[in-house]
Amino acid sequence: MERWMVASKRADFNAIASRFQIDPVTARLIRNRDVIGEDAIQSYLHGTMDEIPSPWLLKDMKKAVSILREKIEDHKKIRIIGDYDIDGVMSTYILLKGFQRLNANVDTYIPDRVLDGYGMNDQLIERAHEDEIDTIVTCDNGIAAIAQVQRAKELGMTVIITDHHPVKFEESAEKDGEIIYSIPEADAVIDQQQADCSYPFKGICGAVVAFKLICALYEEFRIPKAELEDYYQYAGFATVGDVMELKGENRILVKEALRQLKYSSNLGLRELIRANHLDEYDRISAYHIGFVLGPCINASGRMDTALRALQLLQAQTQQEAAQIANDLKNLNEERKALTDQWRETAMEMVENTDLKNDRVLVVYLPECHESLAGLIASRLKEKYYKPSIVLTRGANFAKGSGRSIESYNMNLNLAKCKDLFINWGGHPMAAGVSMEESKIDEFRKRINELCELTEEDMTKKVLIDVPMPLSYVSKQLIREFEVLEPFGNGNEKPVFAQKNLTPVYARIMGKNRNVLKINLADDYGNRFDGIYFGDVDAFNEFIEDKGKIAITYYPSINSYKGVESIQYIIQQYC
Repeated sequence: MERWMVASKRADFNAIASRFQIDPVTARLIRNRDVIGEDAIQSYLHGTMDEIPSPWLLKDMKKAVSILREKIEDHKKIRIIGDYDIDGVMSTYILLKGFQRLNANVDTYIPDRVLDGYGMNDQLIERAHEDEIDTIVTCDNGIAAIAQVQRAKELGMTVIITDHHPVKFEESAEKDGEIIYSIPEADAVIDQQQADCSYPFKGICGAVVAFKLICALYEEFRIPKAELEDYYQYAGFATVGDVMELKGENRILVKEALRQLKYSSNLGLRELIRANHLDEYDRISAYHIGFVLGPCINASGRMDTALRALQLLQAQTQQEAAQIANDLKNLNEERKALTDQWRETAMEMVENTDLKNDRVLVVYLPECHESLAGLIASRLKEKYYKPSIVLTRGANFAKGSGRSIESYNMNLNLAKCKDLFINWGGHPMAAGVSMEESKIDEFRKRINELCELTEEDMTKKVLIDVPMPLSYVSKQLIREFEVLEPFGNGNEKPVFAQKNLTPVYARIMGKNRNVLKINLADDYGNRFDGIYFGDVDAFNEFIEDKGKIAITYYPSINSYKGVESIQYIIQQYC
């Protein structure tokens, strides 16, 4: 069930349009994204990397740079410990590339998802000690590794944490529920989520935090600032891949990254783009990172080892890069097939058991590969619009991932059940847990008893930016909308709508019968070509019984044999 609503934010759209030489519709779209005031609009439309906040604003940055300068000059052994997802791989590569430029004695370790688990665990500390590592630098992890940092310090190692995840906390029973934060006692902790960190933008990913450290180190070592530009593509790729909000500096960074990616200096990224046939496109979009290229990087950590993705970025020859890129593409195809299989199993469980009555879905798939849990949770969330947690059977205990809806802060709600977990952590919209298998039923019961979601909260809202007649759309306007890109989390692609449209004819296309081409007429007899991707059989059946329909859409320019025409991509219908 969906509820369509029209955004009703107010401003003088004509004045904004006149000031910035844009269409009033574009001005309204900007206001709907809460971009207010001339300076903010100017930055949104034409922001540059010069506006990015200084890395020195991050807490402990000066301390970390001072320590690392000494370690690098003394040629001490440094180990980077990353993570096995897009953000972790890109963070690791950014630090490795930067440290190598500074002639550091450095190596890396990305944990194996199954053998090691997430982050800086005990065995990685012991292994680093055995390898006579002097300094550990984490990226995209470490803020929750309190015991592990303590052990590393006992063994005489220096530890610098770079992370972007929320700081762990608990409510104090003795102090009327006061929140007590727990931060590892590392030599330096760089994480903008710390309460006393003055960095003005809290929404950066782990790769951007790592990039900030390299920015500061380059300044310290007097490396030309121009050399930092090559890092934009990796930090921007991770920003999209980790589904960070495309606002402020994130949006500016991703814009720069997308410009670079089309002609990337990195052999591995170039071959990954080619393997997925994106070299045929005029430009790379955030969509391509999020749904084509990024999943190939993630597939490495899910189906094999994330080291393979790191090797892609480090490839020195086109032949090596092409081989790894094709391997990752094939791994992703395998991952997609397995995800589809387990998604169907999970949905059958929900439909055929009392799980369907829960407001928070907790689904246990013991035989499913643990790397697929988050993907399946995401599919359940999309299908039922409920917070969804999928657990699988690990070597010693159950492991799972959750995906949430806007009205439910998953990280805060998991905190209420933390006594059931071996480990847990994450964001408001996504989190990970591990627990004894015997506690899954109790967890499901308690997380639902504590849930305060209403039916209204669990009704998906479709927010329409502008109820705009199809006839208003022009090629010039479509091209103007490109200035609003990149689209993604926090800067969603605009949604337009029109009602009282008459379906004239429709036909199903594609070898998988997954595209519906439809011709629509308005009340004035104007005809428009629409295209729909989704459950085309259901849509086709729907329009057979309807004289008039309403649609939400986004317009695009279709080019065929040199002839351009406007095409309306239909998103929802009723």
